[in-house]
Amino acid sequence: MRMVAKSIPDIVVARLPLYLRALADMQSRGAQYTSSQALGACLGISSAQIRKDLSHFGEFGKQGTGYSVEELQTRLRQILRIEKEWPVVIIGAGQIGRALAAYPGFAHRGFLVHGIFDSDAARIGDLVGSQQVQHVDALADVIRSAKVRIAMIAVPAQSAQLVADQLVSYGIVALLNYAPIALNIPASVRVENIDPVLHLQHMTYYLD
Repeated sequence: MRMVAKSIPDIVVARLPLYLRALADMQSRGAQYTSSQALGACLGISSAQIRKDLSHFGEFGKQGTGYSVEELQTRLRQILRIEKEWPVVIIGAGQIGRALAAYPGFAHRGFLVHGIFDSDAARIGDLVGSQQVQHVDALADVIRSAKVRIAMIAVPAQSAQLVADQLVSYGIVALLNYAPIALNIPASVRVENIDPVLHLQHMTYYLD
């Protein structure tokens, strides 16, 4: 039975992909079992925090044996709902959008780029990775036919709100926003903002 999302602190959910990535790395190096201590050492997170995080979702591992690396990955994929494939669309065929469309790491992690879209006639038809840039006029039909629920916004800041509004009206319920602007969208739509400048400004506070 799936846990009710509201009952789990968001900061806990945010750490689960980190655990999944570390486990995949362990498996690639031949590890079959691990412990919360070993997992924590890889991530700079305390073993107690890892055990507490996992306890929100049931019981994991065995006393004296630890966690099966393969089994824990399977459980985490189920919790994150990436045991199935999620179609994704990208809006914006500039440098960021092209980098996202060409990135090979999405497919084997449960995300299939189903199209990249732009309004600039000069970009329509360009081949980016395995995708041909389509006009935004085709966006609604693609979202509907492929049952897309996730979109990445990689347009200039001045266009981002309009694009977000259109995506929400087409049925998108999760947005990964690369535009350097805070979006005003319904509370029912999940938004993750990716702005490298904000992270750089955060880091420079700690530099001499």
